[in-house]
Amino acid sequence: MLNLFRKVALLEGVSYLALFANMLLIKPNNLALYKQILFPLGMAHGVLFMGYILLAILLKKPQKWNFKTLGIILIASLLPFGTFYIEKKYLRNA
Repeated sequence: MLNLFRKVALLEGVSYLALFANMLLIKPNNLALYKQILFPLGMAHGVLFMGYILLAILLKKPQKWNFKTLGIILIASLLPFGTFYIEKKYLRNA
């Protein structure tokens, strides 16, 4: 399950950055393309976000994470590049 969490964390981080890129780079230049990309990208990110949260909670006990560590892992999903930090700091050696 840890390998699945690592993959979901990576994809969630990439989808989050893709949403920002869509908003910051495409929207000002091409509103029609922005609207066309927004729904599928947003839906994929939402599913990955929920999977990240669920897998983190399920992995708390097997990985022996305390509540502080779990809180950091969960909060990182809200920050750009946060899931990449979690992968490097908490999941690389697990």
